Amino acid sequence: MIQVIVIDDEDHIRDSLAKLLARHCPQVAVVGTGFSVDSGIQVIREIHPDLVLLDIQMNDGTGFDLLQNFSPIEFKVIFITAYDQYALQAFRFCAVDYLLKPVNPEQLVAAIDRAGLLISDHLNVQMNALYENLKSVARQDKKIILKTANQIHLLDLKSIICCESDSCYTTVHTSGNEHIMVAKTLKEYDEMLTGCGFYRVHKSHLINLAHIKRFDKQDGGTIVLTNDLRIPVASRKREEVLELIERMGESK
Repeated sequence: MIQVIVIDDEDHIRDSLAKLLARHCPQVAVVGTGFSVDSGIQVIREIHPDLVLLDIQMNDGTGFDLLQNFSPIEFKVIFITAYDQYALQAFRFCAVDYLLKPVNPEQLVAAIDRAGLLISDHLNVQMNALYENLKSVARQDKKIILKTANQIHLLDLKSIICCESDSCYTTVHTSGNEHIMVAKTLKEYDEMLTGCGFYRVHKSHLINLAHIKRFDKQDGGTIVLTNDLRIPVASRKREEVLELIERMGESK
């Protein structure tokens, strides 16, 4: 059984999560609850759970305040949040699991299943990146977590030159000449990096606009990136790409 603690400052949320877990997650046992940062710290230290469902904003502080009392973090965490889209983007960058209030039962089950695959050492890397991202204002100053079968990579967002689709996988090309294959689709990275200086110029290619070296007009249009990788531009995107490059030139 997975031993779970639920920490939230709203009684009905704690009760609702406990009922959902009892109904949909037979492999889970709720072994304790907390209603604040202080009570959450106490119950975690007493019980040593496998997993904590953790509210972000509570009356006496945040879930992050709670986690900073544990180093290293030796339990797994799923955040319960009503945060805005920019904060959620930071969670996605760091591959940190979260559930939006009100909690959807199917999403809860999926998050519990994913938690069973998490590696605690990875969580500490992810949490450190998340703290930085939530404090960061400039989108390109953010960090992103990339997980492969055997490694976890922590990258500066600005170091990513482009992302290339390979069926259900994506290869991320970096300024350090790394080629990291991740088991996520290009569509997922397209959605994640929207508004962060990235643009999908082709069905198979998402590029960092800051890494454009030049645009070659022949053969329908090709973007040459700072690593000299040549990226085809979809015909329907050609005019928009040219406008983007012009605007970037005017802003310098």
